[in-house]
Amino acid sequence: MEAVTNPLVDAIGVEHTPADANARIVSLVPSLTELLFDLGLGKNVVGRTTFCIRPASKVGAVPRIGGTKTVAFDRLAAARPTHILVNVDENLRDDVPKLEALGAKVVVTHPQTAADNLPLYKLIGGLFNAKEATNSLISRLQSALTDAQSAAGELPRRNVLYLIWRNPWMTISPDTYISAMLRTVNLHHVRTRSDARYPEIQFNDEAWKEADLILLSSEPFPFKDKHATELLENVPCTEGKIRFIDGEMTSWYGSRAIEGLTYLTKFARDNNH
Repeated sequence: MEAVTNPLVDAIGVEHTPADANARIVSLVPSLTELLFDLGLGKNVVGRTTFCIRPASKVGAVPRIGGTKTVAFDRLAAARPTHILVNVDENLRDDVPKLEALGAKVVVTHPQTAADNLPLYKLIGGLFNAKEATNSLISRLQSALTDAQSAAGELPRRNVLYLIWRNPWMTISPDTYISAMLRTVNLHHVRTRSDARYPEIQFNDEAWKEADLILLSSEPFPFKDKHATELLENVPCTEGKIRFIDGEMTSWYGSRAIEGLTYLTKFARDNNH
C-alpha cells in the first residue's frame, strides 16, 4: 500500500498540527507574508519584516519586527505569536532556538523549485485551515507550470548569467531557487569559477562569454541603465546580451510563483534570439 505523505510536515521534518482560527502568525519571509494574505489569512498576521511589502495595500497595518536576518526579538515577543514562519535561505539558523524560546511553533520552509510551491501551499493552507484558497492556488500554479513547460519545449536552450549585486558584482549558482525558476523556461544558469551559492564574479570570468544573456535583477540590488553601461565598459563581450529582469518574479516563491512563471514564459519567448 502506498504511503500517504503528511502535508503538514515542514522542510526540516517537523510534523505540525492544524491551528485554530485564532492563530497569531509572524512571517519572517516576504513571499510567505504575501502567501498568507492570498490565502485569506491576513487577519491572523500579527508581525512581519521590513521587507514584507506585499500586498502593498494590506501589509501596512501589520507591525514590523525587524529584518529577515535582524529580528527585533522584543517586538516579536510583544506580538505574542503562536506560529512563526521562516525560510532556510532567508533567515538565520541560530535564530530558530530563540524563536522557539518564545513558545511559538516555528514552521521552516525551503522551496527549491517552482513545483515545490505545491507542497508549500498545502503546508501553510492546511496548517491554518484555508482549504478552498489553497486548492485555488494549486490549480493556478499547475496551469502556469504547464504553460511554462510547453514554452520550454518550443524554445531553444539559452545560457544566462543572473546578477544580484554590484561592488562586488555577484551572481547565483545553478542550485538556487532562481536558477530552478529560470530552467523551467529553458534558461540555464552558467557556472562561475566559484562554488559559492551566491558567488562574487570577476570581470575576467569565462561565464560572461558562455552566457547568451546577462540578466540584471531589480533586487536585492536595483540595477539601472548606468550599471548596464558600467558593465559593458568593463566586460565588452556583454554587448547585446544585457537584459533587465524583475527579481520578485524570479526569486519570490509562494503565491508569487504563479505570476512569476507567467512572467518568465513571456520573458523567454521575447528573448529567444
